[in-house]
Amino acid sequence: MSFLDHEYREIITKAVCGKGKKFTQATHHVSPSHRPTSILGCWVINHLYNAKKKSEDTVEVNGSYDINIWYSYNDNTKTEVVTERVTYTDYVPLSVQDDNTLNDDYDVIAKVVQQPNCLECEIAEHGNKIVVDVEREFVVQIIGETKVAVKVDPKGHTYDDDDDWGFDITDGELSDVKPDFVDSKGKD
Repeated sequence: MSFLDHEYREIITKAVCGKGKKFTQATHHVSPSHRPTSILGCWVINHLYNAKKKSEDTVEVNGSYDINIWYSYNDNTKTEVVTERVTYTDYVPLSVQDDNTLNDDYDVIAKVVQQPNCLECEIAEHGNKIVVDVEREFVVQIIGETKVAVKVDPKGHTYDDDDDWGFDITDGELSDVKPDFVDSKGKD
């Protein structure tokens, strides 16, 4: 197909040129102020992230979140909350990729499928640290310029809102309309 082909036209547009998905489980070791007796609760909050294209087939997602752990200490007589800021880098491989992009100017879109979430929180074997297992999942899309070919209507017909689409009522249809079809008893 050439550009001068009368049946097709090439259109340059932005389109999804790559997709990827990654699920991650991470283990963090948090050091509380006191030796914990028991874990009372664990929350992962304040998730922030950004994404950029790292290589031809990988997107890098850099992020951070806070792990808040409510624990008891001093033989369950006192409680405290320890907060630790965690940073991470996830490399998301592109499982679908279009090699026909026109340039290296890409937009990267990353969406969280699974917000960072605590799977398990327990006191470490030696008792002075807390071990937290966290899961997270991302999908990424690469948006880039590409060409699409469209077939040209050989008649060159364009459609307007004013075009006749054949929805006019014919005289035959109009003669079939029964003006008394509404029951007059149902009126107020």
